[in-house]
Amino acid sequence: MRRLPPLTAIEAFVAVARLGSVKLAAQELALSAPALSRRVQTLERFLGRPLFDRRHQAMVPNSDGDRLLAQIAPVLDQLSDAVESMTSAVDVVRLRLGVLPLFASQRLFPRLAELRATHPELHLDIDTAGHGVARLGEGLDAVIALARDIDPALYAQRLDRNMVYVIGSRTLVERPDPITRPEQLATLTALVHRDMPDTFAAWREAAGLADIEPMAVDHFDSGALMLEAAAQGLGIAFMHESHFQDAADPRLVKLFDIEVVSPYSYWFVCRPRALQLKPVRIFRDWLIDTLGSNAV
Repeated sequence: MRRLPPLTAIEAFVAVARLGSVKLAAQELALSAPALSRRVQTLERFLGRPLFDRRHQAMVPNSDGDRLLAQIAPVLDQLSDAVESMTSAVDVVRLRLGVLPLFASQRLFPRLAELRATHPELHLDIDTAGHGVARLGEGLDAVIALARDIDPALYAQRLDRNMVYVIGSRTLVERPDPITRPEQLATLTALVHRDMPDTFAAWREAAGLADIEPMAVDHFDSGALMLEAAAQGLGIAFMHESHFQDAADPRLVKLFDIEVVSPYSYWFVCRPRALQLKPVRIFRDWLIDTLGSNAV
């Protein structure tokens, strides 16, 4: 039998590579930072090469580390799932899902009880860290992504089509000089999500206002915070119709009756071979049946 490095060293390597920090990985594995570092060094000595570029505040896998992570991380996850299923009172299957927080809170979580009732064996590990598509196979089994399109090498199922709404505080239409005309955009701050940078440009072109500029453009990486900023009168948010409808926030109103198709959609994405995994198939089928009705 081939000699293998200690499993604890492999576990430590994967944790550091995924989190980019010895401190965070040590917390996750309930170890001291020096103890975790020693385990990583054990693996490096076993392989006879370094696996990380060590920086002041971060540990970044080098080319050898990236290659090793891609090969062993899925195997370690499968091993963990197998052990958990053997020690659990029920036959648990687990899905590591990447999802944006706003989609999770507005559209996914309100329906998860239905999924649990139908498939009590399926449990979700939720990851909202972003850039999920790039991490498929390295800690994530599947992702609900917001994008224009998806790499054709991946399996992707569109979940919706949407309109771009201009969302603002109700006070904007109730004040003495209400905001009723698109030209008044020049007096306002536009709020744009970093994952949807073209929503403002698409809306402006459809409105025939290609030359008009807002007072400023503020960028957010949180849809929930964008909606709150709009409700507080800090700017007008260029977001999806579904974001507005699902928020059901009486402080918010849709501004301007201009129909603009969004260039972005929500997608279910995974690697093609991941469809062989039971939790991926269960969740994919349920998600499309439950939330994918607006994808025509």
